[in-house]
Amino acid sequence: MDNADYIIVGGGSTGCVMASRLSEDPTAQVVLLEEGPRDLNPYIHIPGAYYKTAQGPLLKRIPWEPTDAQNREEQPTMVQASVLGGGSSVNAMIYIRGNPDDYALWESLGAAGWGYNDVLPYFMKAEDNNRFCNAVHGMGGPLGVSDIDHIHPLTRAWLQACQQKGLPLNSDFNSGDQAGCGLYQITARGGRRSSAASAYLKPARKRTNLSVRTGTKVLRVLVENGRAVGVEYAVKGQSRTIRARQEVILSAGAINTPKLMMLSGIGPADELSRHDITVVHDLPGVGQNLQDHTEISLIYQLNGPHSYDKYKKLHWKGLAGLNYLLFGGGPASSNLIEGGAFWWGDKTEKHPDMQYFMVVGAGIEEGVEAVPGGNGCTINLGQIRPRSRGEVRLNSADPSAFPRVIPNYFQDSYDLETITDGTMLALDVMEQPAISRLVERRQLPEAGPITRDRVRRFCQSTAHAALHPAGTCRAGTDNLSVVDPQLRVHGIAGLRVADASIMPTLISGNPNAVCIMIGEKLSDMITGT
Repeated sequence: MDNADYIIVGGGSTGCVMASRLSEDPTAQVVLLEEGPRDLNPYIHIPGAYYKTAQGPLLKRIPWEPTDAQNREEQPTMVQASVLGGGSSVNAMIYIRGNPDDYALWESLGAAGWGYNDVLPYFMKAEDNNRFCNAVHGMGGPLGVSDIDHIHPLTRAWLQACQQKGLPLNSDFNSGDQAGCGLYQITARGGRRSSAASAYLKPARKRTNLSVRTGTKVLRVLVENGRAVGVEYAVKGQSRTIRARQEVILSAGAINTPKLMMLSGIGPADELSRHDITVVHDLPGVGQNLQDHTEISLIYQLNGPHSYDKYKKLHWKGLAGLNYLLFGGGPASSNLIEGGAFWWGDKTEKHPDMQYFMVVGAGIEEGVEAVPGGNGCTINLGQIRPRSRGEVRLNSADPSAFPRVIPNYFQDSYDLETITDGTMLALDVMEQPAISRLVERRQLPEAGPITRDRVRRFCQSTAHAALHPAGTCRAGTDNLSVVDPQLRVHGIAGLRVADASIMPTLISGNPNAVCIMIGEKLSDMITGT
């Protein structure tokens, strides 16, 4: 048994920020517990090795339950990172904050103090941008944010096709106006991934008041007289206990944080009783309000070596590796998803509700097919403000068992209609002269006439998790909220949640930058700075 002032459960994006910031106080003893390994895998740090981290051993594959309407025969899974740095160590590094009205909606749902003007200073505090320094961007922060130095010609051709279709060029998706097509900025610096582990935790690990323990699986939060006083965890099969003098902070993600709370007796009483778990505090919102960005993948075979797929061949791979080793540039410095767009599926919406990604290859991400002959590209698109809501429940009281993940994709028919509209736009873009001249055939959906009914059925049967789960411990003040605006768990003293699960609604885009912002803002709340 040992103790600390702050125990942080989960070394993902938010957990790494919290550990770094709280340990800046030399009098505060901080312990970070992470189930996965350290971020020593060399593929983590090379942007172009995203095709390795998107499919490799640093991921957990969690089953999710499709609805009857989704017509899925196989058991689908979603991947979640299991490594220090969490998603920031394995994702595509795309730096997106959403739009200002996302945060106005948070406030209207009870998350007071989380409006755009409240969170913007923390985005800027975190950021070290290599192009922008203005009213919405900062420099000098821990997190490297940069332009991609190596842009593939296929990305440029697709952006020209978007413009031929009528989408304007947008130089900064994070300016407050997302509409249009353009090049993404990514969380990288000097040709290396800037994960939360490398940007925040690595510089902090020399502090004697910070202990980072990987390979530790937290089993439950210890609660005494209505206060979280520590956690029980397992390391190498041995159960241990650590006590918190100040607070326990759960940063295990939108799937594992509610699971851990329920295993600790904090959650819906009927769900806990069903698994013979003693109810410590009946909190019905735990595990509810699950949201994810549903994603569709369109796959094309190219008529030549026009994508990064050519680097699957040994001699091309060797040349790319040599370029990177000698100069830190070339294809290995790209994240393979250099360009994208935000546009409307539902044209009555105030802001774009679809996000597009040009993936300069096929078979790069888990579950996405390659093409015959090995030269392909993928257009990923997702609806970024879904109306459907799911839940996370328990399969059993066994901490080693996966939870039940029930996303309820397309539960609201509006989502299916909107993503159908967005998919038809993506198909149209690929018919524009700037890009169609490079295409041999469309592999998915299969060749044939494009009708709305056919595209709708395609979306219904092939939609997959975009791996952005959020909302399962949402901030607010009503009966179904889990934490208050200071992210303190209702009814349990000394316990906070800090990860994507506190978001009342998903933001319009990739949420990793928001998770880092949450860590920055909560750290200031705790320390009073």
